[in-house]
Amino acid sequence: DTSAKLLELLLMAMPKLQRVAVLANPAAPYSASAVKNLEEAARRANVNLLSIEIRSPVDIDSGFARIAREKVMAVVVVGEPLVFRQRHQVADLALRYRVASVYPAKEHVEAGGLVSYGMDLADSFRRAADHADKILKGAKPGDLPIQQATKLELVINLKTAKILGLTIPQSLLVRADRVIE
Repeated sequence: DTSAKLLELLLMAMPKLQRVAVLANPAAPYSASAVKNLEEAARRANVNLLSIEIRSPVDIDSGFARIAREKVMAVVVVGEPLVFRQRHQVADLALRYRVASVYPAKEHVEAGGLVSYGMDLADSFRRAADHADKILKGAKPGDLPIQQATKLELVINLKTAKILGLTIPQSLLVRADRVIE
C-alpha cells in the first residue's frame, strides 16, 4: 500500500496543505486498509482528511462536487478497478475543480492527474505471466513464492501542475521516473 507515500508526495508539492480528501470505494477489499494508513499518515502530518466514498461513476461526480463545496485543495485517490476505469473522469473533475490529485498508478497521470506513485502494472503483468507459465509447466501454486511489486514509479504531470498553478519542487522532480511536460 502506497497511500501514505502518496500523501507525503502531495505535501512535498503543497507544503502548506492542511486538508486533503481521500476518494475510496469501500467495496474494494483493500480500500479500508489504504484509508486507515492514510488516516494515520494524515494525523502524523497534522492534516485533516475528508473521506469521500464512491461506488459508481455518479459518486465520483458528486464526490468532487463535495470536495469543491468544502474547499479541499487536494485528493488522494485509492486505487481500485472502478477508479482505474474512470481515470479520465477523475482527472477531468480534478482539473475542473482545480484540485491537486495523487494516484497509485501512472495511467491516472497520463490521463491528466498530477502525481502517481505505485507499481508498474506492465512489469507486474509480465511477472504474473512468468508465474502462470511455471504453473502450466507443473509447479504447484502453493510452492511458488508470493509475488510483490518490485518496481515502483513516480510520475509527475507538469502540464497539470501548471494548470493548477503549482510549482513542483526540484527535489521532487529529480526523484521522478518520468515527467510529463
